[in-house]
Amino acid sequence: MKKKKGQTNYLDLVPVRAALSWSEDEEGLVVLEVENTGIFNRMAQKFFKRPKYTKVHMEKYGSFLWPLIDGRRTVLELADLQRERFGEEAEPVYPRVVKYMQIMDSYHFISFAKSEQ
Repeated sequence: MKKKKGQTNYLDLVPVRAALSWSEDEEGLVVLEVENTGIFNRMAQKFFKRPKYTKVHMEKYGSFLWPLIDGRRTVLELADLQRERFGEEAEPVYPRVVKYMQIMDSYHFISFAKSEQ
């Protein structure tokens, strides 16, 4: 099948993590700390005692992928590593990993660079 003009092949892109603080919880799952910035967040922090940071708890698949996002591996390589780790449980691996990366990008947790290959 021919790729349409202007269509992005996410499997060829290289995800790059944003400068977020992260750690692992007791179960080994990744927890991201996202700073709540902007005027409305500051007002909510001051008047409604909202936290300055939001903790985003990832599930096991995301927790496996997050430390592997190093700015060198493509989405395809990351999907293959996930397939090796989880086997049939991760299927259909390519659409799942692409959708995961798109969601992470929409929240600005990662950005994409073109592959050097």
